[in-house]
Amino acid sequence: MATVSVATFVDVPAAQAWEAIADVGAVHERLLPGRVASAEMDGDVRILTMPNGTRIRELIIAVDHELRRMAYSVIEGQAMPLTYHHAAFQVVEVDGRTRVVWTTDVLPHALAGAVQARVERGIVELKAVLESA
Repeated sequence: MATVSVATFVDVPAAQAWEAIADVGAVHERLLPGRVASAEMDGDVRILTMPNGTRIRELIIAVDHELRRMAYSVIEGQAMPLTYHHAAFQVVEVDGRTRVVWTTDVLPHALAGAVQARVERGIVELKAVLESA
């Protein structure tokens, strides 16, 4: 299994970054408003509608407030032919600064580069949105 991990420091308090990430039903408003058009929750499943109308279903696996960690898995509708996808965000305070880490495990290994490119773009967008809030 391939693991992709990207991280960035954001210029907001850790509690503020975590509040936005933990609000799983508002990803389209609080984290990736240009990339996700809308989000709805159906129990533990988050259904994302992308700007082009594509719908992606994600299972929200954990929202751990103590660890400031949110984990999810794409279960349907992914653009790439992945056979496995599991990802997590974690917000960590480091020397008074806020670090956001986005780690994704994927199969097949050959798609790790494409996933890496997506999460690298995504974390830049996420940083900009968090800092403009």
